[in-house]
Amino acid sequence: MIYFQQGSQTAILTSDDLKNGLFSALDKIGKKQNVLTIPPDITRYHSRAGELTNFVYQYYGTRLKDILPALGTHTAMTEEQLKSMFGNIPIKLFREHDWRNDVITLGKVPGDFISEVSEGKLSFEWPAQVNRLLVEGGHDLIISPGQIVPHEVIGMANYNKNIFVGTGGYEGINKSHYLGAVYGMERIMGRADNPVRSVLNYASDHFGSKLPPVLYVLTVIGKSENNELVVRGLFIGDDSECFYEAAKLSLSVNFEMMEKPLKKVVVFLDPSEFKSTWLGNKAIYRTRMALENKGELIILAPGVREFGEDKQIDLLIRKYGYRGTEKTLKNVQENKDLENNLAAAAHLIHGSSEGRFNITYCPGHLSREEIEGAGFSFWDLNQAMSKYNPDQLQDGENTMPDGEKIFYISNPALGLWATKTKFY
Repeated sequence: MIYFQQGSQTAILTSDDLKNGLFSALDKIGKKQNVLTIPPDITRYHSRAGELTNFVYQYYGTRLKDILPALGTHTAMTEEQLKSMFGNIPIKLFREHDWRNDVITLGKVPGDFISEVSEGKLSFEWPAQVNRLLVEGGHDLIISPGQIVPHEVIGMANYNKNIFVGTGGYEGINKSHYLGAVYGMERIMGRADNPVRSVLNYASDHFGSKLPPVLYVLTVIGKSENNELVVRGLFIGDDSECFYEAAKLSLSVNFEMMEKPLKKVVVFLDPSEFKSTWLGNKAIYRTRMALENKGELIILAPGVREFGEDKQIDLLIRKYGYRGTEKTLKNVQENKDLENNLAAAAHLIHGSSEGRFNITYCPGHLSREEIEGAGFSFWDLNQAMSKYNPDQLQDGENTMPDGEKIFYISNPALGLWATKTKFY
């Protein structure tokens, strides 16, 4: 059921609009005494989920008992990050998700269903895992705010991904990422329905009754004519209808269809948001369907200092590198450490151009040896920034002083770029 819905391609929702929409939805669901909120972490800062969580705190006060950022495999948020994203909410309300140890399995999606949705590529069982707080916390409502946007693993981010991946466990996260990678990222990106979403929907339908009621508060974020981030839509509901309506708007707001392939793309990674290639490779995921064969992608990454936010995954990325699907699948078959960390294997597939175009990383804190060892080309950040100064570029097509034409993207997390032939 949808409790609130507002938005369009041209709408600009204010903070008051968000607050009033949320409060009207909360009024409709009735009184609750023990509320858990599961927002995304700092890597989704622009989602407005921090502000919405603050509104939840204003509405419920002491009845908001716990806030569990949906970290997935990401590094836990610092106190400074919590204050930056969530404002004046007491730090004592925040809990830290441990994806390796602190989860419960609600049930298993059968292997024959996995085989069906993956077109026979995989047939393992998939465990529907969540943080034990969702089951044992005694809550009578879970509120899950977040942003709908094209995503490399799940097609369109958020909805029940926030539950089963954001608070999920080692096996569930690994297998869901691998399913998407093996099926084919370019067949999933920007599509609300795909094998990974089907698996999560199966889990919601068959095991969701073991959880308290979940209310999804979904935003769609776009850019205004002044290149400022604005909220284009707010959708609040407790089932897939809410997600699909938000995804429909997101595709029209966040998806840029290119008339012809791009020869050179320059992407800037905000250092406050992107500190690893695990996150920074959105520059690759979101542009690969727009780049021409033998094109070039240059990634300006002043904050990138590691490959994986999880130490074990970081080691695996350094060991095996971004070598493409065929090589990665072979490494999975031949190496137990990678076989036991399928999310890392999926990430290695996602982060490769499959030899189709060149990827040049310009990191602030990784050496040439580290970058080239992982399979990328390296360029000194200062040299790259002197030629492609983000302060002097505008999103979209730019002509440089020497006549070179580039396509510039200031934040790859906000969209998806593709040509018609690649997308369709």
